[in-house]
Amino acid sequence: MVRKIAGATRIPVPGGKIIDEYVGRVNTGDDQVSIAHMVAPAGWEEPAQTPQFTEYTLVLRGTVIVEHEEGVAEVHEGEAFVTLPGEKIRYTVGPEGAEYVAVCLPAFSPDTVNREE
Repeated sequence: MVRKIAGATRIPVPGGKIIDEYVGRVNTGDDQVSIAHMVAPAGWEEPAQTPQFTEYTLVLRGTVIVEHEEGVAEVHEGEAFVTLPGEKIRYTVGPEGAEYVAVCLPAFSPDTVNREE
């Protein structure tokens, strides 16, 4: 069965980042996968986290910086990266900010992201 999704639900987050969820727990009730479009302004950063889901991210514009246990990866426009469950990571963006699409399996949940305070 085809399900057309007419639009996204904007999820409020601190620091000026915009999250528009197209598929996932909030917008469509799906708990197996989430697909979100994100825009993060220059200087945006978030605390370290150890998610319980796999995240596939495609960078559309700018640079997403991923700090992980083995170092730091700068992921630029047209590149993608994958993080695995149980891997401690921290996201920031480059000086021009970033626009990207994230797909999480299972779907993103605040209860399973395990952000540090």
